[in-house]
Amino acid sequence: MVSIYFAAKNTIYKAVEDDGWTLQEIEGPEDIRSVAYDEVSGRLYAGTFNKGLHASDDGGASWQQLGEEVLHSRVMSLAVSRTEQLGEFSVLWAGTEPSMLYRSEDGGMTWMDSKALLELPSEPEWSFPPRPETHHVRTIQPDLHETGRVFAGIELGGVMRSNDHGGSWEDRKPGSHHDSHSLKAHPYVAGRIYEAAGEGFAESKDGGDTWEKFNEGLGGFTYMVDVAADPGNPDTLLASVAKGPYQAYLPERAHTRMVRRTGEGGWTFIDDGLPEPDGSSVFALLTDDTQKGVFYALNNTGLYISKDAGMSFKKAEMDWPKTLEYLRITDAVLVN
Repeated sequence: MVSIYFAAKNTIYKAVEDDGWTLQEIEGPEDIRSVAYDEVSGRLYAGTFNKGLHASDDGGASWQQLGEEVLHSRVMSLAVSRTEQLGEFSVLWAGTEPSMLYRSEDGGMTWMDSKALLELPSEPEWSFPPRPETHHVRTIQPDLHETGRVFAGIELGGVMRSNDHGGSWEDRKPGSHHDSHSLKAHPYVAGRIYEAAGEGFAESKDGGDTWEKFNEGLGGFTYMVDVAADPGNPDTLLASVAKGPYQAYLPERAHTRMVRRTGEGGWTFIDDGLPEPDGSSVFALLTDDTQKGVFYALNNTGLYISKDAGMSFKKAEMDWPKTLEYLRITDAVLVN
């Protein structure tokens, strides 16, 4: 059974596939920007823009704030490690604005920060254009094969790598992009890391040692927000794209597309089963390790599923709240 948690404004929604799709609304904290779920403990996490990090152990019926005295109040990204479980919890990573990465080994009760992240040579150049006085950790990807390795994508700064659980950091590498939006790792092929960025796509085949950019076929749609790889084929990729940030996020002015790449070919646009670009905000893209060739795409218009490795999609039938049609989905996570 697949469950997808996703956030929009002050609500977390839970879409569940079990003899059809159902959608549950969970009242959360204010202005949710990031969500995560620990399958080991069953704890649900919500990071907010100005109210810190919150967690629920009862499916969202009640919430507690975590790390109030440690974390910055803007928790922009969260990630639960799939290779590190210590006691009853998986290791939890939280990325904030201003940029800092925090690690918790006890479900968010205590934290260790990554001060070395801010000692990188490129740090004075980091800046988020809408708020140029600051920047943030937009995306976190704990490596799925090397326990101590974790990647952090700074908006706007680039992809940073640690090989020792965040104790020390390596600066961005040539070939990666600086406006990092999403980092994904392949569950079965070690070393494959994919980056979706404001300048387009980049990938590493050696665990972040080297990177290569690839935008062929995107045309003017080089503003890439999310990317996902087929669990059954590390060279089959989907990405959600727009012509720029103005057209990407807010439904009232959105014009976005989805693209596909397989093998050494260029990116091609997908239309079959997807909504019209106008009014369709950028998709969050999800996969399930146990389902080869299956992709989940989620935005303000609904949930779309591909079972043919991204060549076509079908909209999931469920009661979709009218309010969601006008909201930006800020984050999503798939769990089993």
